[in-house]
Order: sequence, then C-alpha cells, then structure tokens
Amino acid sequence: MPEKNIVLIGAGYAGVHAAKKLAKKYKRDQDVKITLIDRHSYHTMMTELHEVAGGRVEPTAIQYDLRRLFNRTKVNLVTDNVTNVDHDKKVVTTEHGSYPYDYLVLGMGGEPNDFGTPGVQENGFTLWSWEDAVRLRKHIEATVTKASREQDVEKRKAMLRFVVCGSGFTGIEMVGELLEWKDRLAKDNKIDKAEIELIVVEAAPTILNMLERRDADKAEKYMVKKGIKILKSAAIVEVKPESIVLKSGEELPTHTLIWTAGVRANSDTKDYGMESARAGRLKVNQYMEAEKYENTYVIGDLAYFEEEEGKPTPQIVEAAEQTGMTAAKSIIAEISGGDKTPFQGKYHGVMVSIGAKYGVANLSGMHLSGWFAIFMKHIVNLYYFFGIRSGYYMWQYIMHEFFHIKDHRNIFRGWTSRYGNVIWSLPLRVYLGWFWIDEALAKIYGEGTWDKVSLTNLKPMFQGLGPDSWLTATTSKMPFDWLQAAATSGASQAAGDAAGDAAQNVTTPILSHMWGWFEWIMKIVMPNQDVAVFMQKVVPFIELAIGLALVVGLFTWLASVGSMGFLVMFTLSAMLGWDKFWALPASFAMLNGAGRTFGLDYWVVPWFQKHLGNFWYGKPRAVYRDSDRK
Repeated sequence: MPEKNIVLIGAGYAGVHAAKKLAKKYKRDQDVKITLIDRHSYHTMMTELHEVAGGRVEPTAIQYDLRRLFNRTKVNLVTDNVTNVDHDKKVVTTEHGSYPYDYLVLGMGGEPNDFGTPGVQENGFTLWSWEDAVRLRKHIEATVTKASREQDVEKRKAMLRFVVCGSGFTGIEMVGELLEWKDRLAKDNKIDKAEIELIVVEAAPTILNMLERRDADKAEKYMVKKGIKILKSAAIVEVKPESIVLKSGEELPTHTLIWTAGVRANSDTKDYGMESARAGRLKVNQYMEAEKYENTYVIGDLAYFEEEEGKPTPQIVEAAEQTGMTAAKSIIAEISGGDKTPFQGKYHGVMVSIGAKYGVANLSGMHLSGWFAIFMKHIVNLYYFFGIRSGYYMWQYIMHEFFHIKDHRNIFRGWTSRYGNVIWSLPLRVYLGWFWIDEALAKIYGEGTWDKVSLTNLKPMFQGLGPDSWLTATTSKMPFDWLQAAATSGASQAAGDAAGDAAQNVTTPILSHMWGWFEWIMKIVMPNQDVAVFMQKVVPFIELAIGLALVVGLFTWLASVGSMGFLVMFTLSAMLGWDKFWALPASFAMLNGAGRTFGLDYWVVPWFQKHLGNFWYGKPRAVYRDSDRK
C-alpha cells in the first residue's frame, strides 16, 4: 500500500479524539503517517474556561500538553498557524512549513459571534480560548483592585458591576464563578462583597434555553436567591468603554462586559473555498465529508450536518467527540476497506454549573440539581480523560478540582483541599484521639474492668467502676515516693509496675527515673496525698476531653498541645513506655490544621478568626474616612 498522509488541523475535543482513534488503528502500520497541527502546544479543556476566568483554578489546570497526550503514539505534532489549504494540490501551508495530505481533517472549532454589535470587539471580553480566560481573569482582578481605591461613588459602582451577555452554558457558568469568587476579591481588596454586582443580560424572554424549563427555572431561582440580577428581553445594541446600551435605550455603566451570546465557525476557514452554512459552519455529509472536496473531513463545532431538517449537530463536547470519531472511521474505511459508518448523534444530556457547588442537569431524562448535578459533571469530565486514554491528566484533574482548591470552591466545600485541610492526617487524628479515650476510660473504669470491654461485650461498662479505678481510689496511684502511696513504695518500684497504674505501659519506661529538676517541680505541683488524689480524679477527664476533641476535630490545635504536654509530663515522670512514644510526634503533626478535615474546626476556627479578629483589630477597609465619624 502506498504511503498515506493524514493531516488534522485543530487539537480541540474533536481533533484529539480523531487523532487518538487513527493512531490506535495504525499503530504498527508504517505506511500511514498522522500529523496534528495546532497553533498551541496544548489542548484546552474548553468547558472549564470559566474556572480559570473566575479564579477557581490556575490557568495551567485546563491546559493539557499534546506531548503528554500523544507520547508513544505515531502522531506527529506541529505547533504552527495554518495560512492556506490547497485542495487541488492537497497541501496544507503553515507559517513555517507545508504538509502534503491524502486525507484532511478540519477541526479548528468556532469563535465568538458578536452579530455585528458595535463595540464588542473593542470593549468587551470573550471567553472562547485559554488566552481569553487569562485576560479576563487579570482584568477582573485589576478592576476590583482599582475600584477599591476609587472614591467617586458612581465610578466605583460601574467598576464593580460585572455584566455577562448571554445565558447559555458559558454565560451562566461564568457568572456562577464570579458569584463564588467575589468573596475572595472583596476580602483581598478590603471592600464589602455586597458592592460587587453581577448581572446577566439576555435578549430572549427566557434563560438557559437549551434546558427544559423546569431545570432552567431551578437555576434561575438559585441565581436570583444568591443576588444575581437577570435582565431578560434586553438585547445589547452597543458596548462602550465604560457602559453598555440596551435596546430599550437604557445605558448601564460597567467596565466589564463578558460576551457569550453566540458562536460562529472559525474565521480562518473563510479563505478555504468551502461551502458554508449558518454561522459560517462548513457543510458536511453523514460521514463528515466536506461538500465538493474529496477526502476532506470537517468535525466539531466547525461542521454543519443536519441530523433533522433545520437542526444541525449541537456545538457541545459530545457532538464534537462523535463527529471526530465518525471522520476517523470514514478515513479508516477509505484506507483499509470496509463500509463507512454514518454519523448518529447520541447525546446523554446537558448540564450547567453555577459555581463549584450547584448545578442543574438532564441526563437521559434524569433531572438532577445541586450537589448531584455537579458530581455528575465531574464524572463526565473524568470519563472524557478515559476516552482519550490519559490517566495522567485524569489524575491532574482530580488534584486541581478536589485538592488544589482554595476558599471551599469545590463540590466537597473545601473538605478535601490541601490548602485548608490536611486530609491525609485524618486517620492519624482519629487514632490519636482514640488513644487518649482508651487511656482515660482505663483509668475511669479501672484497667481490669476496661480490658473486658469490646465491641461485642459492652456489659462491663454498665456494671460500675472497678476496684482499680482512679476515681474510687483513696490513695494516690502516682508512682512518686514522696506521696507514700499504698500502691507503690518508691520511684524505683514505679518504673517496674507503672504499666498497670500511671500510664498503662506494658514496656520499660523511656526514663528509668525522674530527673531531679522535674522531681522538684512535681513536688511543688503535687506536694501531698490529698492533692495527688484530687489530680488523679481530674486527669482522666482531661484525657477524655483531649481524645474526644481530636476525634471530632474540635479545637484540634489546643487538644494537640494538651496531648503533647501530657506525653512530655508522663515521659519526664518515668511513666511512659516506648510503645506509646509515637503519640508525641503524632500530636505535633496534628498542629497543622488537622481538625479542618472532616472535623468541627472546619466551621469553628473560621468563625472565631472572623469575629475575634474584627473585635480586636477592627474591620479593614480600602478607604478610611475617620474624619467623617461623629
């Protein structure tokens, strides 16, 4: 078979899927050469652009390097701008080279459609590329910072008013990110978050028209409840540098207009001489073959194929992936023989997120909202990485969405964030807590009684305290010779039987005897039997409190300090054995915010930080007007 050159232009969802399919099929066929050309060296997860623009994840979180996607495959990667496609000579020309082809796949996607509205290109912001997302993010951060120092009230309002044009997936997801980001923006710039105003402007009388009304109404109700203003039947007719003009004639001051109102075909294809349809999309048949040109295929948002009369393939990820697979199968049929498989769109539903914690979805007739909708979105995204066979980026996605998240902006409200919590210490925290509970209950019930208790035998707990309980003892169980305790006759003997009484040790104590300086301190703290008996009745309950606090994650830092204090005291008292020394470094490890991982400190600590901080230091402001106080 003569050599066959397959050239794909565009590393979007459709292009990546098509290239993966072809590379797998012809993995060992040296006669088939596959080249993927894109102006970027990475694939962008377009459905998550709003997360970058809205400050939830870092820009690199949605960038997937093509080498990592296609390493150890036969796909040749080319980073360049395509300048011309010669269908007669079958050559693709770029700024820095040319590539002959036998089969051409065009998958450059779409671009924002401003419908000729004056001022959109000059004064508005779009959200259709990685560069768009980064540019918008930087603008928002800079605008809020500038506004925080602006003392002209009306200008400040305009700067802090963010307007999204369009209520499709992109527009609603973008305003949802702003909704959750504004708390951080306000805090960092020392302004009241109520000053940040979010508005959605929609030309149609309803929003989210790709959803069933009951799902769209849930989303709208949620947004309105959260303070987002929604202007319907309000077409924008002009975008000025510091305002927008509505069809009604109303002028709305704003320094940020985010345009998400429509999509058209990539304008790079306008000189390719190909038949186009609505919004510039290129006409194809059921096999994704371009009209008029042999062995040229069009996929993704660029392709126009009517599944039903007047109803083209939707510009969604599932359609892009499926058109890419159809084109790949058509090329395989051409090269290897066999029948071509016509395109049959199989869409499993639609979903839209409004921030990281709420969404609505219709998945094959199953209507979801809130947590479950967002959960399914993550499942769908993870399945996407499974589809392109990238375990590496599947793991990266998990890390960025669940562990590298700040300000509670994920589905688990920040429980899993490595910045706010130490999730890996959770088992250790619970185990350390149980260590102290076990120590306390052994002293309270008595060692003999507590040893009989198990998950299947709780009866001894309800039969009263044992004869060796620290609470019922009339003499001190502390192994200190100056106390003349009945249970012990001196520190030397205590080292031998401290296991039974003081710290429940079963091994030789770390220290064979109490150091002189510490003995001096203990004689001051515990000078006689009466004080010692009182102390031994209090100590078990302190240990129990430490244990319970660690288990539930309440005031974990203080409980950890208490744990370390007790362990150091038991060690210096020659009462702690090596078998329990592990609890000391474990207690130290718990100081790193361990209680915020599935613990009550998740709520308690921020509350104290906020209210005590404001009480003691006052509330910070961007502009102080102390002279205006009366």
